[in-house]
Amino acid sequence: MEKARIILIGREVDQLEGVCDEIVEVNKKTGTKFSGPIPLPTKGMKVTTRKAVSGDGTETWERWTMRIHKRIIDIAANERSLRQIMRIQVPDGVHIEIELTK
Repeated sequence: MEKARIILIGREVDQLEGVCDEIVEVNKKTGTKFSGPIPLPTKGMKVTTRKAVSGDGTETWERWTMRIHKRIIDIAANERSLRQIMRIQVPDGVHIEIELTK
């Protein structure tokens, strides 16, 4: 039996959870077996810049962080459920990958 692994990547947790909930609803309606969403560790990217561009004055720094959240959902690859999942409206801030395995 084929399986599909759906990997969701995004910066905003609310958008990511919304897409996960829609995928879970589709699987429940079609009766497809699934597991997830499984949260993966959050990656934090930090950038530190100096406030004074010219270098004059006191040494003050700005610290910026961007958090990357990931979720994994494994489902049985049912053609009907996969077609409905492909129709889900995905926000611009969420990246989705679908891998098919045996």
